[in-house]
Amino acid sequence: MTDRGHSGGDPMGGLIRPKFSQIDAWGLTHRGMVREDNQDHFFVGALARGVTVDATSIDEQGRSVLHAERLASLAMVADGVGGRRGGEEAARTAVQELISRVSESFHDAEHDQSEDPEAFSRLLHDAALACHESLLQKAERAGGERKFSTTLTLFLGLWPEAYLLQVGDSRCYILRDGELTQITRDQTLAQVLVDQGSLTQTVANKSRWADVLSSSIGGDEAAPVVTRVTRDWGNVVLLCSDGLTKHVSDEQIKSRLSSMSDARSSCELLVQDALDDGGTDNVTVIVGRAMRSDGL
Repeated sequence: MTDRGHSGGDPMGGLIRPKFSQIDAWGLTHRGMVREDNQDHFFVGALARGVTVDATSIDEQGRSVLHAERLASLAMVADGVGGRRGGEEAARTAVQELISRVSESFHDAEHDQSEDPEAFSRLLHDAALACHESLLQKAERAGGERKFSTTLTLFLGLWPEAYLLQVGDSRCYILRDGELTQITRDQTLAQVLVDQGSLTQTVANKSRWADVLSSSIGGDEAAPVVTRVTRDWGNVVLLCSDGLTKHVSDEQIKSRLSSMSDARSSCELLVQDALDDGGTDNVTVIVGRAMRSDGL
């Protein structure tokens, strides 16, 4: 089991935003019980401004002015679908490029947001398309011998708003006031048939079209969708590849998140649920929440 994560996470806005210590977030990936390799990649982190302290004569009380300020959460899951080697490389490239593009453009979008409410939505949309073009060029340089394609679901958590970018069928759920809501919509041929009324959701989920993407980064078509949501203290955010949702029902996900003690253990339990049900695909899970400290 590959275990990579940290307590990363949130914020921004005119309200009191979560501090680093108030973020509980973790990520975990596993190749599953059937696949020989893992083509999933993920990232959990934060955008911040300020300085880090290696050494200073300023006492602990005064040193708080030097600490970095958390600006926003950044988390993403990418599930490579472009072939044995191409898929893994596509997922890794997508995560790396999106981290770079979001961090480079964040402050401009933050500055423009008061007059341009779509600044962050456009940032994410354009970043996804730029990554799509980059992977297409990589495939062209490879002479068409390999395809480099991946899903990408990205969470940019400001405060109290967040932006969700989706291309493909990796998902984002939010548990709010005891109710679990799937925020993203699968970009698959099965979902297209459901939308057209040709299949019911139950039939579509078990059909051969459920694994056929209608949109992916580096694939035949990329159709990024950006959704804006409102967050609050205690809301739990889950990002996952379809290796989780193939085996773990929404009811079980809700149960795990509703009873969570911390993000790390929730990730471990959800991944184990997928493995116990067969683990036929790579499975990746990110769980995060902002928790008030006592007295706040």
